[in-house]
Amino acid sequence: MDFWFILGVILKMSFILGVALLLYAPVFVLFERRQSAMFQDRLGPYMGGVKMPPFVIENIPLLQMGGYASAAGAGATALLALVMCFLGESEEPGLWLLPISWGTLLILAALGAPAQAVGAMVLPHLFYHDRLTLFGGLHALFDAVKAFTKEDIIPPKADKFLFGIAPIIAMIPAFALGAVLPFGPDLHLDYLFDQLPNEGVIDGPMTHLQVASLNVGILYMFAVGGTGVIAAAIAGYSSDNKFALLGGIRAASQMVSYEVTLGLSLVGCFMLYDTLRLEEMVVWQAENTFLGFLPAWGIFYQPLAFVLFFFASIAEYKRVPFDAPEGESEIVAGYFLEYSSGKWLMFMIAEFLEVAISSMLIAVIFFGGWDVPGLGRSGWEAFGYHFDLTGTNWEFLSDVANSHLFVTVVSIVAFLGKALLLGILSLQVRWTLPRFRYDQIMQLCWKLFLPLSLLNVFVTGILILLFQ
Repeated sequence: MDFWFILGVILKMSFILGVALLLYAPVFVLFERRQSAMFQDRLGPYMGGVKMPPFVIENIPLLQMGGYASAAGAGATALLALVMCFLGESEEPGLWLLPISWGTLLILAALGAPAQAVGAMVLPHLFYHDRLTLFGGLHALFDAVKAFTKEDIIPPKADKFLFGIAPIIAMIPAFALGAVLPFGPDLHLDYLFDQLPNEGVIDGPMTHLQVASLNVGILYMFAVGGTGVIAAAIAGYSSDNKFALLGGIRAASQMVSYEVTLGLSLVGCFMLYDTLRLEEMVVWQAENTFLGFLPAWGIFYQPLAFVLFFFASIAEYKRVPFDAPEGESEIVAGYFLEYSSGKWLMFMIAEFLEVAISSMLIAVIFFGGWDVPGLGRSGWEAFGYHFDLTGTNWEFLSDVANSHLFVTVVSIVAFLGKALLLGILSLQVRWTLPRFRYDQIMQLCWKLFLPLSLLNVFVTGILILLFQ
């Protein structure tokens, strides 16, 4: 294989897993701890932190005042640059300290002022008492270090091979699913700082912001994601514990049942998009409109499918209110009851990764993926008006805003933001609804979700035949 191709695959996969592990997982853990602190944790979410020297803590107010002063200075500089641009002074200011144009200075100062002001406001909240906590974000890191350094306890009569391999199997689907998720538009390497044409083929080297573009992309996700049931079943069976075995049986039956609804709920989307490729689903949503002016996101065309898929995915990764396989009030801790230290943490990492990957998938299918309303391949455009300031003193603004690199970065950030909000929404469901009984979970799947998903397929087919 080509060296650059292999390097691109490694970088793109590292980006997906890095976002899931280093951004989403800590944020989800922090949100969960803040919620649980209200019920069961007296110490709250700020336990983990790095002890700071006294002079650092004492000088935080001075640093905050300096941040506000810097923001005020940047704001004044931006105002001066704005006046000079308005007067037509677009050349170098003539100051040896600032050998740049007034337009460039305006952009730098306008971006720096709010950044420094926000930094000054946020600075005191990064600390708790005399420790650096980063809003409690360090707690997840310290929990991981503590878990992997604790003693690994294995039940004496457990099947040691199966007991050890179960958490590894649990993590494999969570890592492999990110391979087919598109997280941005095609990147044309020769035109990073240029404005792309709105239509037509672009020559030159290009890379997909996706690890693998498969013609069965969504089916690959179902196939790989379905192997997670094996990990739960093996963990329950190999632990030599009746509660763990009961949790494994519950997990197997629940996950297999809800996989049926997961697949059927998306059949209407397949019929609508006429493809199984995830990146083509995003392109379809970006190129069409709903009611003539709204973005053609799947949530507008398939609202019932979104509700079914969202709750079925929560049941699939076994979160409240569908956590019967782990029900503490009934079977102590379920299929991972006998696990400790790093092996237990591997189950937790897999669970939070599944939340992140599932949120990304929902963003792709139902919320346009990287699509931003008013932002196309050639830049910002809405209601027939294209953002173009050519021939004016503000030309540099449109050049930057419509450049291929800027458009790509905004698209990636939009995709990650959608997925993050969906993940937080699933956590709010966790703290809103109580745990269902096991029989209620199964009845909900077979007596409500399954008939509704079949009905959605039937209605979608009729509407497509009638209205094309």
